Amino acid sequence: MVSLTNASRGPVTGPHTPSKMLATSSPVPILKTSKTPSSTAGIKHRMEEMDLSLSPASSNVSDPDTLPSPRKKTRVQFDDDVEMREIPYSDKPQSGNNGTTDKSAAVVREEVRRAIQRHVSGGDSEAYDRVKEIFAIDPRRQDANGRASLNVPTHNTLKHHLLGLLSNVAALDRSCNGLVQAVLRSEWLGRDESYVKLYIRFLGNLAAAQGSYLGAVLTMLTNYMGALPKGTGKLPGYPHVHPALAYGRVHMALRHVMQLIPSGSGSLSPILSSQFPFDTDSAKANIAYTKNIIRVISYAPELQADILALITEKLVKIDVQIQVDMEDLEDEEGEDVLHDISPESVMFAEEGDEDEDEDDDNASVLSDESIEQDSGRLKTIKENILKLDGMIDTLFEYYAPPFTSGTLDDKENALDLLLSHFQTIILPTYRSRHSQFLLFHFSQSSPLLVDRFAATCVQIIFNKAHPAIMRQSAAAYLASFVARGAHISGEVVRDVFDLLGTHLNNLRLDYEPSCRGPDLRRFGPFYSTAQALLYIFCFRWRDLTTAAIDGDTHDQIDDLEPEDITFPPAVKDVLHKAIHSKLNPLKVCSPAIVSQFARMSQHLNLIYVFTILETNKRLRMTTYRNLSALADPRFSQVEREIRAGDDLGYQLDAYFPFDPYQLPRSRRWLEGDYVHWRGIPGLDDPEDDDDSDADEPSDDDADLSDETETDHE
Repeated sequence: MVSLTNASRGPVTGPHTPSKMLATSSPVPILKTSKTPSSTAGIKHRMEEMDLSLSPASSNVSDPDTLPSPRKKTRVQFDDDVEMREIPYSDKPQSGNNGTTDKSAAVVREEVRRAIQRHVSGGDSEAYDRVKEIFAIDPRRQDANGRASLNVPTHNTLKHHLLGLLSNVAALDRSCNGLVQAVLRSEWLGRDESYVKLYIRFLGNLAAAQGSYLGAVLTMLTNYMGALPKGTGKLPGYPHVHPALAYGRVHMALRHVMQLIPSGSGSLSPILSSQFPFDTDSAKANIAYTKNIIRVISYAPELQADILALITEKLVKIDVQIQVDMEDLEDEEGEDVLHDISPESVMFAEEGDEDEDEDDDNASVLSDESIEQDSGRLKTIKENILKLDGMIDTLFEYYAPPFTSGTLDDKENALDLLLSHFQTIILPTYRSRHSQFLLFHFSQSSPLLVDRFAATCVQIIFNKAHPAIMRQSAAAYLASFVARGAHISGEVVRDVFDLLGTHLNNLRLDYEPSCRGPDLRRFGPFYSTAQALLYIFCFRWRDLTTAAIDGDTHDQIDDLEPEDITFPPAVKDVLHKAIHSKLNPLKVCSPAIVSQFARMSQHLNLIYVFTILETNKRLRMTTYRNLSALADPRFSQVEREIRAGDDLGYQLDAYFPFDPYQLPRSRRWLEGDYVHWRGIPGLDDPEDDDDSDADEPSDDDADLSDETETDHE
């Protein structure tokens, strides 16, 4: 075996040998035995990656067997005892002809590998800290002259270091958390497409190889789904990245991670919930976040139910807060708040571009030019209305396709989601004012879906396993749906009225033996069902007439004289027995509804109830009830002064969830869905000289049309 050494010539060098690798060595065998190729193959691969291979011109070996063949590169084996000395690291580029030349990717990759290896082994963290600083430096940093600071890494430097991390991602264990966090916090959305794709590859490999970082990666990405941080997409030396493109890059990254780790949806769901904007965040942030997490459903469909439930919960919370705040305002103030917010302002809140010079995101989305004069309370209400309007409009857009162009299965699946959220989130919440209109609109898209929603409410009302307050709320929803739904047929109105009437009669038979007088706490289901029937009658009495059963239209019924309008015996019988029972529903039901029903039933020759109303004015309910038990706010027992003097009455609130919708932008979805209040011919005609009966209530009594109908056009 022939063995040659190069001890007399010093270390082997060549044009590709890095200048920082200085070595002194003992003799190195160049020719190897047949048993060593496998050991040199790995060295060859690493040297090729580092661009460190020797050229023929640099070799002084005279043996022709050692010369490289035309198709092969020279194999070089360094002695293990060679001393490697590293030139002090500097990120400053080497100067050239009016430019800079960064270190090659292979050199940087090797430096990153050694830095991580030494840090993990507990030896030296100096190089590790320098790598971390590369990603921690603010790319917008400037010197005293307003120019980019020399400490800011160049594009190639940053890219090469990221490549180094990508090649050594398996070594980034928990001890490298500081470096990983620096990379996750670094600016990447505003850079060029090649860097963004490399960064996304790094995120995916990191999450797949080091599962402990999955949560950090997902949290970083969801942080960009609300209002983008100030200055995002505006980096020196890069084209401006529009927010729409930035959001697209976030979803590209999240989709890549979810494809690599399908089980990651279990970690993503709670993160989406925890990262939802705070109550104090702007409408822009809430609307953007809502749109973006709905977009997640397209590539993580298993999260659909969780995401839609999360948005619905937030909607209901904001909705209730608006109702509470509005109650503290005068009527005129409340109307002014709604009029001050235009559909265009909601669109601005949804689509407004990020402006670094904008000091207040909220100021520009409100149409009121004198916003400075508004109190903080009014500003908060307006901002919440913008949030609610934009968020619910987004949900309308999401649910619309299956109902408009989907199959029957698509429609039923979408309705199942809405019904699920209705029963678990909306129905148990008192004062929800707008969130339920998703169900109101889409359930009217076909007769089958109308029946499904009505049947759901009926099942809750009749099921004694549900809490009494849930059953009462379901009765209010069903009555309001039937009374207000423009696409609900007269047949459905009559069927629901018969079902509720039968239920009311059964409740009366159960409660009457132990009843000593009206008591909302003890007989709540009876009163809520009675009020539901009165409300349906006031709005849909035409569909309950005998003429409607025979096929007459509403206009034909309006042309009839009052004495020619008749009702089936079942309608009159159930109302008569309930009203004249000891339970006395006219004392407990909402005065506005009772007053309107009294006027209509007299005019239509159904029931005369004004005598009972006069008697009720002198009735003290405190004899029959335990006032301390009326704590549930959903009863909304309001102490109102009775004409007889100092007596206090407690009535059910006139809460019917589908009263007119007032949000400025999203109400476009409900055009044509409503039955608006129609006056009774001969009774509400201002030109009609109708002599009032002595027992009719005075003009001071509330009128149902004034109480429930709000001009929102």
